[in-house]
Amino acid sequence: MMSNALVELNACSRDEFVAALANIFEHSPWIVEQAAARRPFAGLGDLFAAMRAAVDQAPADLRMALIKAHPDLADKTQRALGLTAESGAEQNSVGLDCLSDAEYEAFERVNTAYRSKFGFPYIVCVRRHTKDSILHDFERRLPNDLVTETQTSIDEICRIAALRLDQSVTGSDRLAVTGRLSTHVLDTNSGKPAAGVALELVELAELGANRVVMRTTTNTDGRTDAPLIGGRPVPIGRYELTFSVGEYFAARGVPLSDPPFLDRITLRFAVSEPEGHLHVPLLVTPWSYATYRGS
Repeated sequence: MMSNALVELNACSRDEFVAALANIFEHSPWIVEQAAARRPFAGLGDLFAAMRAAVDQAPADLRMALIKAHPDLADKTQRALGLTAESGAEQNSVGLDCLSDAEYEAFERVNTAYRSKFGFPYIVCVRRHTKDSILHDFERRLPNDLVTETQTSIDEICRIAALRLDQSVTGSDRLAVTGRLSTHVLDTNSGKPAAGVALELVELAELGANRVVMRTTTNTDGRTDAPLIGGRPVPIGRYELTFSVGEYFAARGVPLSDPPFLDRITLRFAVSEPEGHLHVPLLVTPWSYATYRGS
């Protein structure tokens, strides 16, 4: 999505403003049209508040049209007909373009059940989720009544829009839509940060293949140069973080058993707060290790 400066959007014509932001809300430029009348905006927070107000104050039929403008998740027919660039990128980011047969069948089953009950597509901000957590969310929301689920859908649409806006417009402020996952390795055998430890972060899946999120190496401070996940929500789900500590200690001439007692250490953990900061450190010697939930 092309980046726009808020100061330029404040100064451009109404038509230019609407054209630049028309698909912040899927196929619903009327929201941006209403927000345009409230310019200038001091920051992204003010701009998004104006968009949210347009949605909240809209009549019920227009709000329902907004919900129905969204595609089903992992729907092969809709993919063949073409998704918007934004929806395609969002669904691909969570791996909905490469589901296993079991995952596809699960999504088809819950999509059908949801549409049959409510008469509109299930909507969730997929960038905040893994495939597993989307399926779990489907099951959690299916027992809801129509009024509750209609409002939940609107709330999720606004989460999607906030992320799209934060990615497409630059201003003096940012929206609180991103999180961070980080790590730090401390060599407690030497009492120093562990530099040069190879590590791998994997997103776990119940029905399909696990996905490698990142492979990297710790720097001189025992950290990674960039967060393991950053600049976006940290998707709700289960993960494994594996540290190659045997290679690290061997490269430093530390006496080890043969084979090493600790070679590759894998920490399995879960993420539940996509916009939070989750820190997963490792304190390690050739014979022991510890971790904790940091922030």
